[in-house]
Amino acid sequence: MSAPATKWPAVIQGGMGIGVSNWRLARAVARRGHLGVVSGTAVESLLVRRLQDGDEGGHMRRAMAQFPIPGVAEEALRRWFLPEGRAPGTPYRMLPMYRQGSGRSRDLITMLGNFVEVWLAKEGHDGPVGVNLLTKVQLPNPAALYGAMLAGVDYVLMGAGIPREIPGLLDAFADGRAASLRLEVDEMPAGREERIGLDPADYWSGEPPKLRRPSFLAIISSNSLATMLSRKATGRVDGFVIEGPTAGGHNAPPRGSAQSGPQLNERGEPVYGERDAVDLAKMRELGVPFWLAGGSGRAGALRYALSEGAAGIQVGTLFAYADESGIAERYRRSILTSAARGEVDVFTDPQASPTGYPFKVVRWAGDPAPAAAETRKRICDIGGLRTPYARPDGKIGYRCPAEPVADYVKKGGKVEDTVGRRCLCNALMADVGHAQVREEGEEPPLLTSGDDLMTIGAFLAGRTSYTADDVLDYLCEDTEGEAAVAACAISASSSR
Repeated sequence: MSAPATKWPAVIQGGMGIGVSNWRLARAVARRGHLGVVSGTAVESLLVRRLQDGDEGGHMRRAMAQFPIPGVAEEALRRWFLPEGRAPGTPYRMLPMYRQGSGRSRDLITMLGNFVEVWLAKEGHDGPVGVNLLTKVQLPNPAALYGAMLAGVDYVLMGAGIPREIPGLLDAFADGRAASLRLEVDEMPAGREERIGLDPADYWSGEPPKLRRPSFLAIISSNSLATMLSRKATGRVDGFVIEGPTAGGHNAPPRGSAQSGPQLNERGEPVYGERDAVDLAKMRELGVPFWLAGGSGRAGALRYALSEGAAGIQVGTLFAYADESGIAERYRRSILTSAARGEVDVFTDPQASPTGYPFKVVRWAGDPAPAAAETRKRICDIGGLRTPYARPDGKIGYRCPAEPVADYVKKGGKVEDTVGRRCLCNALMADVGHAQVREEGEEPPLLTSGDDLMTIGAFLAGRTSYTADDVLDYLCEDTEGEAAVAACAISASSSR
């Protein structure tokens, strides 16, 4: 097991939705010596869509050629690569949805997808690269983490749940040993436990290679979770990213009051209060590095974080709309144009996400989603946010509140849980220009951002586009003192 990092990054680029935090964005940030992060959730589905679109530039194939397990890349190319791309109007062919015991081939394509994204992000420099995964998206995580580690990933960042067993899994994979995670299953009978895992020995003809153990950063929103993970995780937790409710994507639900539960404001958004704030003094007492996230995409945020004892900040929204981001250009430009005019809104929707967590949704004048949502037929064919549940016959089933209502209810779900739910899996693929084709048209996007998007006009200063370098310069320009200047210094050795 490797020793903890001795120099922590001052700026962590957020791990945003499928393909938004792509390899281009992560590489641009990492080349500056900060932590570039790729999103690993469902990246294997993105890989096969890129291959079906002809792999413009040959980047996927270049990285796939470096995958160390023999025969995997060749089989993936045979099954998915279309040299001329798809014919117009042709739907993408789909990977099978994950389920417990999906088997070797499904795990291998997940390993390959994460390997490719991390390998490309690390290509040509020595800066640090991380992978972000959602704890709640349970079934792919062992294979995703192993694939990222095969590519030499430097950091693993995980939230959206309690990643207590992840550090031990990283330790085991680094040593070439098998590891498993508890599978959280709704309505599981008392005394029964299901687990999911992976044994590296199953994928090598000889002894599995020893791998470098990446640093593990848990994404948290409460002191109690940080304390629990510090004491009870199965291995070393190297640091914490503290996400406040102004951060984009999924937010932790507000604690509300024990009697009345979470309250909604006049816009229908969850109301957060003092109970939802993290006590930084208590974080400092843990003696573990931490980063502040949510509302940190502004001048002076890094200086403030350092003054509070943090190692730095995590920033998502500003990077999400940089040129290197995976958001489709037509959406990125349209949103920035609206934001520059002050005509963009970020709504914390308590119903949109199938997870039940509040989810921040961007509203702007050019948004095609509201009209498309009226005609879209419910379907669940990627399945990343399905929840395992115990069926009456003892087997494990899978359901999602965004699937067809009749199907969800037939599986024991409550009809009220389906109201307002959106298919994030398909919408996030549309966000990055790989929308599935349906009879009623292409899948609509669903963009998410932190509250910083509503004040991004000051950062734009009349520009209609910008780069990751521009973001880093902006975040670092208001630092003071030797420690802050050193934290933001461009590493002379980060490019080679």
